[in-house]
Amino acid sequence: MQIQPKGDQHAMSKKKRREIPRFQTPIIETHCHLDYLERDELGAVLEAATAVGVERIITIAVSPGNLDGVLELTRLTDTIWGTQGVHPHEAEHFDAGVETILRERMADERILAVGEIGLDYYYDHADRAVQRTVFEQQLQVAADLDMPVVIHTRDADDDTRAILQNFSPKLRRKGVIHSFTSGLALAEYCLGEGFMLGFNGIATFNRADNVREAVAATPVEQLLLETDAPYLTPVPYRGKPNAPCYLPFIAECVAAVKQLEVEQLLRHAYTNSLTLFFPGELARNEA
Repeated sequence: MQIQPKGDQHAMSKKKRREIPRFQTPIIETHCHLDYLERDELGAVLEAATAVGVERIITIAVSPGNLDGVLELTRLTDTIWGTQGVHPHEAEHFDAGVETILRERMADERILAVGEIGLDYYYDHADRAVQRTVFEQQLQVAADLDMPVVIHTRDADDDTRAILQNFSPKLRRKGVIHSFTSGLALAEYCLGEGFMLGFNGIATFNRADNVREAVAATPVEQLLLETDAPYLTPVPYRGKPNAPCYLPFIAECVAAVKQLEVEQLLRHAYTNSLTLFFPGELARNEA
């Protein structure tokens, strides 16, 4: 989860916004927050996503208060999957009871990862020492239960790397650094350890050259697509709430940076999504 920057509003008139493209390759939305929607909006959001080829949606937990809500969403339709975890903003609300819930929920077939976990020193909504401790505790849950992790890091490159250096050897399935906006040094470290990097609408922003540099540095085999909806709406729909249906615009941008045809990029992203979140299915497909 990222909070939409106030100074980068590119609200365009409707007549300048082109239609959302539909590609042949299906897309997996690897990071959004469906529980932030009103329930009567959910049907329309899912329908719009399906119409542009979004095959599955992973909705991400962020706090003790929405663990149940995320799980309930995964019961609504076969296209919705989820995670369980506590975001650094909510780190001070993590306790032994929450950890017990996480450990129990990892056995649920609709729960794919421990997340969203990590460090956020930009907003500092929670004490930094507490953030680090809670990050480590949740990484240990993932290590113990052989689950991948969904990591949020903002303005905390050094501490994120230091903690991952301790835990990466224990994380057989690794995970993703979502909404990657950190420096190339952290990107290179995480990629070298086998983590994937997730890119979203920030890559389309005029002032996001640093993110496009990270895209360029990421092997296509370690790249995931996400929206972080309802935040971070891509160009050309800035100013509107984000939604999984805008993933094709992100795919176009990432493909252009990687100098690939969009379909080629989408095939890689689809395989990467299966590799990280649906490894059993990938193995069956390759058999």
